[in-house]
Amino acid sequence: MKSILSGLSLGRVRLSVQLLMLLLTVWGANLVGYYAAEKISTALPALSCAYDTQNGGYCALVPLQHQLDHQVGAALARAQQVALQTFLPLLLTLGSFLLAYLLLGKAFCAWVCPLGTVQEWLYRLGRKLGLARRTVAPARLRWLRPVKWLVLLGLVFALPLAAGLGVAPHSAGNPYCDVCPSRIVTTLLTGQTDELALKVGGDALGLTLSLIGNTVAGFVLLASLAVRQPFCRVCPMLAMNALARHVSLLRLDKREHSKCAQCGICSRACPMDIPEIHHQHGRRAFTEDCTLCGRCAEYCPDDQIIRVRVGPLAAFSSSRDYYKRQVKRETPDGERKVIRIARAKPADSSHGG
Repeated sequence: MKSILSGLSLGRVRLSVQLLMLLLTVWGANLVGYYAAEKISTALPALSCAYDTQNGGYCALVPLQHQLDHQVGAALARAQQVALQTFLPLLLTLGSFLLAYLLLGKAFCAWVCPLGTVQEWLYRLGRKLGLARRTVAPARLRWLRPVKWLVLLGLVFALPLAAGLGVAPHSAGNPYCDVCPSRIVTTLLTGQTDELALKVGGDALGLTLSLIGNTVAGFVLLASLAVRQPFCRVCPMLAMNALARHVSLLRLDKREHSKCAQCGICSRACPMDIPEIHHQHGRRAFTEDCTLCGRCAEYCPDDQIIRVRVGPLAAFSSSRDYYKRQVKRETPDGERKVIRIARAKPADSSHGG
């Protein structure tokens, strides 16, 4: 098959094209006018200089540089500013949370959280007052457990983001804080009563959240007298802690034991009524609801079955002797035992000397 340019001098054809394109790319604007020249092409893959006022078409490098400078670069600069002002603080917050979590993990819930401490003390007060004790059955736990995830996604993440985007009112900026009982409970501990006031000066959402917050705080305070840790079960912080519970150095571990099926004392001792600590072992015993209070290990009647571990080391292990001492003071359910000291009988004087 013959080539298209067979019989022709390739060099002469190329020279002809060069001359034609030279006329177009250097003086072509004389034919269409200067303002129309850039409309012919701004994407020529050749060095057709835009500084030539009589050019008939521009080199692609010209608009490419301008677009990188004025559009892409400017957009990246704005994105960098957004990253520094928005995402960097967010990453620092989450990063510091994960760093602290790496050390103590879910123990923050049972050992550090002030609202958790108040709920626990109120439950002890309820025992002293002789109030009836209530537990949460496993069937109810199945539908109660997702609530903390819904609160985390809806009130902590979704609504504030929607408020920032302008699709939700300003009062949705921190909706979880408006309903969190800790806002009222801990401020009352300092003698402040301002947080009890309803937000009537804003929009309907703000007032609604304020009403819900007061109601939840009142419910938690009253329920804690009969139910152990009522709010902890739906707390979004517990959900956040649950996300990374297996990467923390501090964790719960349970060894399989033949007596566990008939025992169940560990589940009775658990303030979160977790059934898995009774029926499961290994990683499955360390559930999303566990707050690492350690009561299950305290009330396990066998040696080395339940452990609170720090990495490979055991910080606390169940012990038969510890269990015997513990049940003398308090039942697994949290009922305090009254220790009666027997009085010595007076000496019988009839047998005296």
